[in-house]
Amino acid sequence: MDGVLVVDKPQGLTSHDVVVVARRCLGERRIGHTGTLDPLATGVLPLACGRATRLVRFLASSDKDYEAGIRFGLSTDSYDITGHEVTRSGLVPTRQAIEAALEPLRGEYLQMPPAFSAKKVGGQRAYALARREEEVTLAAVAVHVTRAELVDLTGASARILITCSSGFYVRSFAHALGELAGTGACLESLRRTRSGEFRIEQAVDLDQLRQGGPIVADKWIALDELLTALPSVRLTAEGRRRVSHGQEVGPTHVLGGQPSEGRPTAKGGVGDADAWVRLFDDAGHLLALGTTGSGQDALHPAVVLI
Repeated sequence: MDGVLVVDKPQGLTSHDVVVVARRCLGERRIGHTGTLDPLATGVLPLACGRATRLVRFLASSDKDYEAGIRFGLSTDSYDITGHEVTRSGLVPTRQAIEAALEPLRGEYLQMPPAFSAKKVGGQRAYALARREEEVTLAAVAVHVTRAELVDLTGASARILITCSSGFYVRSFAHALGELAGTGACLESLRRTRSGEFRIEQAVDLDQLRQGGPIVADKWIALDELLTALPSVRLTAEGRRRVSHGQEVGPTHVLGGQPSEGRPTAKGGVGDADAWVRLFDDAGHLLALGTTGSGQDALHPAVVLI
């Protein structure tokens, strides 16, 4: 069972809890998720199954869309509503004040992860240290926010749509927004509606996963349909054989008819020095991901899937 199944994670479960359910329901031990969601959060959780687990680092590195509920007038140690209260101002900013506070939280900047996070500090998870009330020193991470749009303000709760880079913490965003607005704030709810190429419309819920059958089959995303943003080439039978042995392929191993993405080029060659290329056989089955090899026109199968 090789491919990806997108699950609509329910509130209250960890991402690992969902993986455990999927392993039992699908009868597949090799399952990994492509981006952790906190128990508070719901929404898109892509599960890589079988050979697709070798592609997790590629699938998890894409940008994400979130719908965040943010409560003003309250801050917590975990930066979300489940944490211990740190401050309570009871103040609610105006829409104009929120819009002004959002401005510096767009674009590229360094974001400090929350102390209650899975980041490692001296070999230990930061949240374990924070729970023991030990000092947690984390490094800021470069993030990019393409969109931070206020769509509703009801009472003390705002609904904000966010498009951000991988590694972005919406909890830290909520906390920073409260500080900039001068009222304090924490994350009240969070729903991920997209993770890279995977969208909420493609997801099954846990009940559907447990039932299996046509719904799961209909939502299944095969290996050949993954990472469609990457360029691709189709190989000859000899090219397939070489890839299966981890050997480089060159122009003589590439078929003339290419998939719609076209053949990647760099200085006239078949590979870009910094690009990953999907390598297919002549039947359209994904064989590997390749990078530029020892020669200008060579591709090295760095992640082999056969």
